[in-house]
Amino acid sequence: MNTAISAEQLLRQLQWRYATKQFDPSRKVSDADWAALEEAVLLSPSSFGLQPYQFLVARDPVLRKRLQLAAFNQTQIVDASHLVIFAAKNNLSEASIDAFLQRIAQVRQVQAAKLAAFRDTLMNSLIEGMDAAARLEWARYQTYIALGNLLTSAALLGLDACPMEGFDHGQFNEILGLRQKGLAATVLAAVGYRSASDPYASFAKVRFPKEQVWSYL
Repeated sequence: MNTAISAEQLLRQLQWRYATKQFDPSRKVSDADWAALEEAVLLSPSSFGLQPYQFLVARDPVLRKRLQLAAFNQTQIVDASHLVIFAAKNNLSEASIDAFLQRIAQVRQVQAAKLAAFRDTLMNSLIEGMDAAARLEWARYQTYIALGNLLTSAALLGLDACPMEGFDHGQFNEILGLRQKGLAATVLAAVGYRSASDPYASFAKVRFPKEQVWSYL
């Protein structure tokens, strides 16, 4: 059964959303809505389906205060209900490929031998075809796909969100111990509810006319 939302509903929620600058610290996302958002982001597409990232949720207030100092003191870090750190894997290896293939075999109930050609493609493209720096850059690109999915999914749930690149990546990696985990912080998303006093909520969206952005060839 087709349970898709209408075009009007989609566009209304995307018009409603904005990069929230001031969150209401007294309002928290419900467990049910957060669980739905987690699942939505988990369903994000990624190149080859490899999911070369992890999503970390900073909950401890003391930790978030430390992260705020490493993010130019932006208030979203501590005021939002949830703070998500999108971290790219910087240690992709042959073992990573094999672990992914084992997961495919388990979920789809197929023999691993039938995935040999796919394994060769992954190895040639990612392990043999890239050096470590290129693999990390590729993994970073994938985190932005997941970020975009979070922003849209949050809007559809009526949750406010703000994507954030303005932070010291090195300090975040150190504070969160990411290097030891084979991860590198890429981008953040603060999620919660807008403050009634946030003036940005009433600003008209500024976009170029679609004729200047879309082309049909």
